[in-house]
Amino acid sequence: MFTIQKSFQYAKHALILLGLTGGVMATAQAQGQAAAQPRLADAIIVVVNNEVITRYDFLERYKMIEGRLQSQGGNLPPREQLQRQLLERMIVERAQLQQAKETGIKIDDTMLDRAMGRIAEQNKLSMPEFRKRLEEDGLVYSKFRNEIRDEMAIQRLREREVDNKVQISDAEIDAYMAAHNAPAATAPQELHIAQILIRVPENATQKQLADSKRRADEVVAQLAAGADFAKLATAYSDGTDGLTGGELGWRSAERLPQLFVDATANLQDGQIAPIVKSGNGFHILKLLGRRTQSVLRADGSGGPAAPAPAAVKQTHASHILIKVNQVVSAAEARRKLLELKQRLDNKAATFEELAKLYSNDFSAAKGGDLGWIYPGDTVPEFERAMDALPIGQVSEPIESPFGYHLILVTERKSDDVSQERQRMIARQAIREQKVEEATQDWLRQVRDRAYVEYRMDDQ
Repeated sequence: MFTIQKSFQYAKHALILLGLTGGVMATAQAQGQAAAQPRLADAIIVVVNNEVITRYDFLERYKMIEGRLQSQGGNLPPREQLQRQLLERMIVERAQLQQAKETGIKIDDTMLDRAMGRIAEQNKLSMPEFRKRLEEDGLVYSKFRNEIRDEMAIQRLREREVDNKVQISDAEIDAYMAAHNAPAATAPQELHIAQILIRVPENATQKQLADSKRRADEVVAQLAAGADFAKLATAYSDGTDGLTGGELGWRSAERLPQLFVDATANLQDGQIAPIVKSGNGFHILKLLGRRTQSVLRADGSGGPAAPAPAAVKQTHASHILIKVNQVVSAAEARRKLLELKQRLDNKAATFEELAKLYSNDFSAAKGGDLGWIYPGDTVPEFERAMDALPIGQVSEPIESPFGYHLILVTERKSDDVSQERQRMIARQAIREQKVEEATQDWLRQVRDRAYVEYRMDDQ
């Protein structure tokens, strides 16, 4: 099944068009039905500041979400609850886009084209193939581009308003390192948690607090009666992950709010924690799984960042990278590297010479030299191939999200992780946790400060 969701880097918080092939035909049908009823399609159902959400906007999105949930199997939540959740999501999204526009954030066509190219690459398609596949699945290419543009703008806004404002003190790093280097410390763990968040407005009144707590209690009562957690998350959760069943994915404890770690500390897989309250509202947490970390992820891009071992293997490697893009197909990139490898095998040129001439990245000026690489510094595909290579041998073409590589390992060593690197790892783990918490708080503020007028009753 064709899917975009897994490969689209800007879609962390979007629930709109990505990976919804199960609901695409329903969406296309909905578009046709809406076109046959122009008065309904044009009706305004919500005003968000100085913009509107129309019935057409809402029905189009609803059919898509409904189709995705149906394709995943199981019973859908009640229509009214799902519609309420989706409308709230659209309101928050619209408020964020307005703020991005007001603060001068603009995604130009060049930036958008690059993003579209990366999505096509990650789906192993050329741009013409990618566009054709979208159209075959019932998606209008221009609308898809606009969705991607919006998500990029939202991501840029969040980076500026949240990520760039998170500060980490030396004292926090010292405390983190002391905790994880303690002799009695247990092996680092990853947790798979799902949540249902019942949001509390900023500066909430006692009545608003009581109403939110009552909603949380109602959800817990339904869970106790055997209701499905993912279904209730879709129906009730105000979190950004609500419409995907509330799952947060596998994360190390350092990448989760401490509140979540503490609440699930004594749970068995499948158990639900008592309601916990944070500044954002009431959280209902379910532990889906727990496992021990065994790999140091120093770059934070793949697995979670973990405390550093006493010694770690380092590899001195070089590469030649041929990127796949609108001009160069995957087949062409691989063929070019096979030609270069043959020249290397025949001693017709050195690796350094060919890297300077052909590699498509910053390392070309250094003859492809990537320096000393720690575990986790590169993407898994590259690391696996590099680790399997004998010293002095050139790999076959290796595919990664960046394109195709020839890899040469020149040295290996085991060494203590430097104090500076340990502090970098600690800083990154703390940042991930703080950004997660700050993002939720910021989204609540965006929603609370928006002027929202519901007009459904007027239609």
